[in-house]
Amino acid sequence: MTKKTSNIATRRTILKAGAGLGAFALTSGVAPLHFIREAHAADYCNKPTGKTVTLGFNVPQTGAYADEGADELRAYKLAVKHLNGEGDGGMLSTFKPSVLKGNGVLGKKVAFVTGDTQTKSPAARASAKRMIEKDNAVMITGGSSSGVAIAVQGLCQEAGVIFMAGLTHSNDTTGKDRRANGFRHFFNTHMSGAALGPVLEKAYGKVRNAYHLTADYTWGWSQQKSMKESTEAIGWKTTKTVKTPVGAGDFSQYITPVLNSGADVLILNHYGKDMVNSLTQAVQFGLRDKQVNGKNFEIIVPLFSRLMAQGAGDAIKGIFGSTNWNWSLKDEGSKAFVKSFGAEYGAPPSMAAHTCYVQTLLYANAAEMAGTFSPVGIVKSLEGFKFDGLGNGPTEYRAADHQCFKDVLVVRGNEKPTTKFDLLEVVEVTPRSQVEYDDKMLGGSLGPVNSKPC
Repeated sequence: MTKKTSNIATRRTILKAGAGLGAFALTSGVAPLHFIREAHAADYCNKPTGKTVTLGFNVPQTGAYADEGADELRAYKLAVKHLNGEGDGGMLSTFKPSVLKGNGVLGKKVAFVTGDTQTKSPAARASAKRMIEKDNAVMITGGSSSGVAIAVQGLCQEAGVIFMAGLTHSNDTTGKDRRANGFRHFFNTHMSGAALGPVLEKAYGKVRNAYHLTADYTWGWSQQKSMKESTEAIGWKTTKTVKTPVGAGDFSQYITPVLNSGADVLILNHYGKDMVNSLTQAVQFGLRDKQVNGKNFEIIVPLFSRLMAQGAGDAIKGIFGSTNWNWSLKDEGSKAFVKSFGAEYGAPPSMAAHTCYVQTLLYANAAEMAGTFSPVGIVKSLEGFKFDGLGNGPTEYRAADHQCFKDVLVVRGNEKPTTKFDLLEVVEVTPRSQVEYDDKMLGGSLGPVNSKPC
């Protein structure tokens, strides 16, 4: 029996043991999921009994990733408006297949509570625990740090609620630390490396010496590993890898050694304000003006966002990276979201905002399809779910690891921006086939769905 078959069998055992008529429909295929509204006999954690259902938005409102967190929270609030029938509906009109009607979810208005992760795992777990235990949140979502996402995903698995990951890029989130109650729409570091490798080879050749500065936590380690593998696969050598603390602020002590290392490429495995600071300081130190080994010195930022580009200013011009989504995309879903977000907040959304908005709609649609907020029903709806119209083209939530698979964008800092937001240009749309991998490569196992009462 394969791991995937074993997981499905385990979940079906849980369904048969405690989910009554709803479980019979899920396992036998007697009736479509969306015809069985809250038919599960067994209770589950924070089963809504009133006129509202509460979602928990857990984002970094302070700390090194606070800018991303602020935009995530804007997107969450906009998603709630659209789900409740307010505003222009945004992506509800482009999301296919969808059963959302803009009249709440399962006859209930959507309410929300918020928490501050502080970009720290203990704080994130504490705020998520409070939202589950005190505010009766039936789903937790958010995070701009993979360390935070992994910690909160584990808590949600223990508590018996669904976790819809926000911005988390480490392979581990849907790799060795994957959980049955967790789902990720964001891409991962393996995908970034697979997309960037061929572009970097074409731009800079096969003979390069790379120096890595790496955020010292799960995402940084994962990003460094993926970039090291992808660049060495095209012939580059790795000169040195150096870990840096999150929130360091001053990176001069880490940048100075690069000058005499013999490296001709600096790869900044940093995110948020850390990337803004390290990139700005690297440029101020004159790295981009140097020639080493007869080549122009280059800097690479594997994971880019518009907010980071805005913070770094001119320093990002010409620098390659990858991104999960960009507001300049011209598909109908992206245009609808950019229009709604811009009307609400006066600026285009970041990729973090896009991810969080999409995750909220995906959760709500899964509940409508399942006819229940029970984690069993949500998981059954999302595993293997294929959809379009949410800004990334055709997308699938792979059943084996709950990782979304879609095309990946390679971007470059715009040399001639036309507006203060026109900072990243998409230089290549890397097809899903180039970034996909066997789920066993990253380790881990989903285990059974936890749908127990609180």
